Amino acid sequence: MLFCGCSDMLEEHPKAIASETFYNTEDEITSALNGVYEPIHGSKFTSYFTLLEACPDNVYGKGSLASISEYKGFSSANITNMGSVWTALYLSIRNANVVIDNVPDAIVPEDKKNQFLGEAKFLRAFDYFNLVRLWAGVPIRTEENMDVIEIPRSSQDDVYDLILEDLEWAETYLPDKPRLLGTPSKWTAKTLLADVYLNIKEWEKARDKAKEVIDSEAYSLVEVKSSDDFENIYGADLLTSSEEIFYFKYTDQKGWELMNFFHITGDGYKPYGNNWYSFYTYMDNPFYTEWDDLDLRKQHLFYAWDIGLGDNTLLFKKYIDPNGTSGASNDWPIYRYPELLLIYAEAANEVNGGPTSEAMECLNKVRRRGYGYAPGTPSPVDLNAGNYNKNSFSELVLRERGYEMILECKRWLDLLRTGLAGEYIKKGKGVDLNMSMSLWPIPVVETNYNKAIDPVKDQNPGY
Repeated sequence: MLFCGCSDMLEEHPKAIASETFYNTEDEITSALNGVYEPIHGSKFTSYFTLLEACPDNVYGKGSLASISEYKGFSSANITNMGSVWTALYLSIRNANVVIDNVPDAIVPEDKKNQFLGEAKFLRAFDYFNLVRLWAGVPIRTEENMDVIEIPRSSQDDVYDLILEDLEWAETYLPDKPRLLGTPSKWTAKTLLADVYLNIKEWEKARDKAKEVIDSEAYSLVEVKSSDDFENIYGADLLTSSEEIFYFKYTDQKGWELMNFFHITGDGYKPYGNNWYSFYTYMDNPFYTEWDDLDLRKQHLFYAWDIGLGDNTLLFKKYIDPNGTSGASNDWPIYRYPELLLIYAEAANEVNGGPTSEAMECLNKVRRRGYGYAPGTPSPVDLNAGNYNKNSFSELVLRERGYEMILECKRWLDLLRTGLAGEYIKKGKGVDLNMSMSLWPIPVVETNYNKAIDPVKDQNPGY
C-alpha cells in the first residue's frame, strides 16, 4: 500500500525482512521498517475504526454494527472482526521485533541505527497501546521471545512498562522531523507518551510531556473562516498541514477503505465504489442537540439523509472525496495538535485540582478555531477558568474532545478511561451498557494455538 504518491512519502514495499543478510544498508533497513506499517494500514485493521466508532454515545452503526447500539454485548460477527485487528497488531509487532533484533548488527552509522530502532520501537509501542486498551493484559512478544508460541497474558502494568520503555527510547533517538510523511518524529513519540500517561493517570507526566511538544512550536492549529475550510484539515487533496502530528497516509490509487462506510449513493461526497452509509446519528441525540449550531465543526460535519430510519437521520461528511476517481485519498488522523492541547488541559486540571489559566487557554484555542476565530487571540466564545472547578472542567474537556475528534476513534476510549461510558450511553441512547463491552474477548485466533492462555480461565470477564 502506498502512503502517498510523491517522493517524500513512505512506500510500503517490504522485502523478505527475516533474511539474515537484509540489514547491511540503510535502504535495506528502511524497506524492512516500512513493512511494520503495512498490517495496520491494510484491510485487517479496518475493523478497529468501524467497531470503535459504532460504540460511543454519538454514533449509531448499521448492518453488522447495528447490534452494538443495543449494548447487550458484542455479537459473534463483531468479535470475529475485532480478531482481525488483534492479528494485524501482532503482525506489525512481529515485523518491528525483526527490525529491532537485526538493526544493532547492521553496517550503518550508530546514530542511524538508533533512529531506525526508535521508529520500530515507536510503532511497537503504538501497537501495544491499542492492544492493552482493547484487551487489557496481553501476551508480550518482543525480539527476545518472538520464536516462542506459548506465551501467557501479561498484566496491564507490564504491558504499559514496555510501552513506556519503547517510547522513552523513541523520543530520545527519533529525529526532530520525520524521515518521511507518515512516519514519527521525536515530537510524535512525546505526544504518544503524553497520551499513555493520560490513560494511566500519571497526570503530571502527561502535562509535562504535552507541554514539551507545545513549547517546541513544531505544530499549530489550521485557521478556518467557514465550515468549508475544514477541508484544509481532512480533505482528500491535502498533503499535510501544520497540525498533523501522526497520520496514516493514503492516495487515490491506494485509497482509504473506510470511506466506503460513510456515504450513500447519490450524496455526491464519494461518487465511486461502494457506499455503505454504516454510520449515522439522529437529530434528537443529546450530543447533537447540545452542540451549539454556531460551531463551524457542527455545520461541517452533518448532513440530513433518510436512509430508511426517518427524516431526522444524519450522515457524516468529515471525510469526503467528491472529485475522487477510484479510492479515497483522505488521510486518517491518529494525532492532531488539537488533541495535544486538550491532553495538556485535562492533565493540568488534574494536577492543579482545578483549571489553570494555561489549561483554559489551551481549550479556548481549540474552541476558538471551531467557531472560526483566530486560535491565539481572545474571542467572544472564550470560557473563563474561574467558572469551572476540577469536575466541571474535566467534563468540558471531554465535551470538547468529542466535538473536535469525532470519527477519529477517540470517543469510546475516552468514555471508558474516564469511567463515564455507562452514564453517557444511557443519556445518549437510553439503554443500559453491558459492562463486559469495556473489553474485547481474547480471540480464538490466539487461544487456538497459544496453550499458555486458557480460553476459559484466562478470558476477559463476560465471555
